[in-house]
Amino acid sequence: MAREIFETKRKALKINLNAEVYGTFAEIGAGQEVARNFFEAGAASGTIAKTMSAYDMAFSDAIYGVEESGRYVSRNRLTKMLKHEFQLLTERLHGKKYNAKKFFAFADTVTTLNFSKTNDPHGWLGIRFQHEVGSPTNDIIIHVRLLDSDTRLQSKVLGILGVNLVFAAYYYADDQQTMIESLVDNLSIGSVEIDLVKVSGPVFENANSRLLNLYLIAKGFANAAIFKPNGKAAQIKDYLYKKNIIILRTKYRQKSLPNFDLFNLAVEQFKKNTSAKEDDTVVLIEILMGNVLEEDLDLTSEDLKYFADRAELLCSTGNNIMVSNFRRNNHLAEFIKTFRPKNVGIATNVSNLRNIFNSENYNKEQYTNELLSYISGMFSKNVKLYAYPYLDKKNNEIVTTRNLDVSPEAKPLYDFLLQNHYIIDIENYDEKFVKTV
Repeated sequence: MAREIFETKRKALKINLNAEVYGTFAEIGAGQEVARNFFEAGAASGTIAKTMSAYDMAFSDAIYGVEESGRYVSRNRLTKMLKHEFQLLTERLHGKKYNAKKFFAFADTVTTLNFSKTNDPHGWLGIRFQHEVGSPTNDIIIHVRLLDSDTRLQSKVLGILGVNLVFAAYYYADDQQTMIESLVDNLSIGSVEIDLVKVSGPVFENANSRLLNLYLIAKGFANAAIFKPNGKAAQIKDYLYKKNIIILRTKYRQKSLPNFDLFNLAVEQFKKNTSAKEDDTVVLIEILMGNVLEEDLDLTSEDLKYFADRAELLCSTGNNIMVSNFRRNNHLAEFIKTFRPKNVGIATNVSNLRNIFNSENYNKEQYTNELLSYISGMFSKNVKLYAYPYLDKKNNEIVTTRNLDVSPEAKPLYDFLLQNHYIIDIENYDEKFVKTV
């Protein structure tokens, strides 16, 4: 049975009329858009203990403390806001009036589009709440990118997101897929991207962080999710911003582990070619979800569990894992470029190049445009393909970029990319590694 999606005003009013729910709204960066929705819905005095905005940095620092990193739109800032505001609730609100209240503190720290439209609008939203009266607290924290090209629209989106988050905390926390899905209720497609969700507390004791973040991809709310070697989700921009990045792409339902012997050679060669240091290099193994999403828009819980288990397995090898919906290398490269990386290497099998530079795999009339689109999106001065060889079992021949058979109409472009080192052969490989691919 399909879930009924309540309008934003109805959600806010339902919260306001819930005599048990009571708390604080603290918003920095885009007006008090979330609190405004609750005020306009009516009966807000039953829900709101306080609203506040501390726009001046001196006031903000006096309340929440100085951010040593200098970044105020950050998870660290949001966490301080939630902690401070919830602590004030419990310290100041006592007596019969509050004995039956489930307290919450909602906070957001956001940057919307600036006047010259040169920034990256994004923000952190969170709620710390009691699921039962007097119970320990639970947290839901999300990171969003605001995609509208108008500041007023971005502020409106933020207000709706905040209402959805408060409503999800109190009405959907026991059903985490519905909780995630409801975050974009009443929002138009393409207005927001949610690329990280983190939950904690007793109500989420059995929650699987990987599944929650993979569900964001499955529902089209995000393009990718990254999990650190400890299995915890990372906010992609923070993790990849201005780093050297080397990625190994792996397929859905690939039963074996990646060929780490060949990938390690690619990593070594990437570091040598770029002079990348260990402390500014992120090595990623990607699990591709995109082709499955194209074939079946409704991933089952079993499909998501497969991706979560696969991510956990690969994390256990000591690697960073990225699950993405990028079926093509150029789409992945375009996504990575938004984080201003120093250098990017994408490790792939030469057999994948065979598919790209072979016109038989495309509509003849569209092939030239398809190939040009791929090359323009894929390559730049700091983005390279590192290609490891494969064994042509029919001819018992190891195929590298040098002896790969490509279509005549693609060969001039292919040769240009080879000669200018946009496509690089992995060197010094042992043939026994190739025969295990």
